[in-house]
Amino acid sequence: MAYLKKSPWLLHYDASSCNGCDIEVLACLTPLYDVERFGIINTGNPKHADVLVITGGINELNRQVVRNIYNQMPEPRVVVAVGICASSGGVFRECYNIAGGVDQVIPVDVYVPGCAARPESIIDGIVQALGILEEKRTKMKEQEAQR
Repeated sequence: MAYLKKSPWLLHYDASSCNGCDIEVLACLTPLYDVERFGIINTGNPKHADVLVITGGINELNRQVVRNIYNQMPEPRVVVAVGICASSGGVFRECYNIAGGVDQVIPVDVYVPGCAARPESIIDGIVQALGILEEKRTKMKEQEAQR
């Protein structure tokens, strides 16, 4: 975590979950799990976010919303799919209106398993995402230096 030069800002979006994973994501912000000890700040604006945390599967109504949120985030950005529904559509994947997991719409960097995903798993996934975010930042700086 010492490699982080600034606090990563996190945006949580509930695509179409049963709210089980949402409750666990919120539990990560409580003093018991205290994700802010890693310097992570929860934001409601995609234009300020570095990490997009998505729960729930993708359906036809939120497909474009998820794309819009992702496209509004500045580069570099990482996406964490929390729970089996965000990873593959879960038990709802055979439903007529479910397109599948988040990776059907936008690229996903980290998958957090579980139904509902445990707060420890979510925090582990976000810490993995921070490593990927820093790799992407370094790669972007190298590409800019070569120009």
